[in-house]
Formats: sequence, structure tokens, C-alpha cells
Amino acid sequence: MTTPVVGVLALQGDVREHVRLLEGCGARAVPVRREGELAGLDGLVLPGGESTTIIKLAVAFDLLDALRAVVKEGLPVYGSCAGMILLADRIADGVDGQQTIGGLDVLVRRNAFGRQVDSFEADVEFDGRPLPAVFIRAPWVEWAGPEVSVLAREPGADRIVAVRQGGLLATSFHPELTGDDRVHRYFVDLVRIS
Repeated sequence: MTTPVVGVLALQGDVREHVRLLEGCGARAVPVRREGELAGLDGLVLPGGESTTIIKLAVAFDLLDALRAVVKEGLPVYGSCAGMILLADRIADGVDGQQTIGGLDVLVRRNAFGRQVDSFEADVEFDGRPLPAVFIRAPWVEWAGPEVSVLAREPGADRIVAVRQGGLLATSFHPELTGDDRVHRYFVDLVRIS
């Protein structure tokens, strides 16, 4: 594969930051707002934002079923923060009737680290080295199925904050806000081998 084409779901959230990092890692990043824009993608990023708002907009744009289909078909997908919630098969502390795209065999606790005022930065061990991580109303993984690899834990508390299952990657934190491209490079490499 020469230059992978990676979509960034552009309904709400920190889209530009993901686009910038993906392009810096050698991918062609394109915004995705409609079902037809999923065609021809080699990978997809579900950005941080507000998970219930993103789902409502996906329904309004008639995109939710198409997103579920590409995940089921094996398209590599990376979700950061709200994107982790969107990929989770199960949610704790969700709003009544909250839907997800699913595919990731985890139970994710929504807003697990607290409210906006409880946001913080910390280094996490990712791929064998410290990585700066920004946690904003972040979820964490309370349970992970047997096919899920744990890639990072919150320092000192041992809470799961990054996971991978096949072509699905998710982080509780926002690496796109730090300028460190290692998570995006990891994902682009995953896209290239898929």
C-alpha cells in the first residue's frame, strides 16, 4: 500500500488535530460525514468529543448502520476518548438507550475520570515508552474480553486506558492534543498491514 487513506469522522469533536497527525504519519486524511465517504477508506478515526452527540448526529446523517458495517467488515478503526466509547460493545454509566458502533469486546465506563474540571495530563507506558496523555472527561476500560490486548494503563491506578482487538484500537486519552504522533503512527502502521 502506498499512501493509506484514513477517514476521520467529522460530525463533532477534535477532527483537525487527528487529520494533522495522520498526514504527518504518511496517510491521506479525509473528513467523513456521509455514508458514501466511507467507500475506499483504508482506515477510520473516531475522534474525541461527546459520545452521545456523535451518535445522535450519526443517526441524523443516516450513518450509524454504515459505521457498524465497516467495523464488522474489518476496516481498521481508531477511537480516542469518545471514540473508545463508540467502539465499545458495552457501556457503564451511559445515558438511557445510548447506542454504540460496537466491535470492541470491552466494558467502558463513560466519564470515569470525572467532570471537565477533573481533566489532567499524565505519562502512560505505550509501546514500551512513556507517552504524554491528555484525559478530558475520559472513559476507562473496566473489563476486556480475551481477544483484547491491553496497550496502556493509568500510572499508579492500573486502570486500562488503551486497548487493541485486531484492527480496532482505542485510547481513553487524546494523543492528538499532545503533538506526539506515536499512537497515530501505530494506527497507520496497523492500517498498512491490514
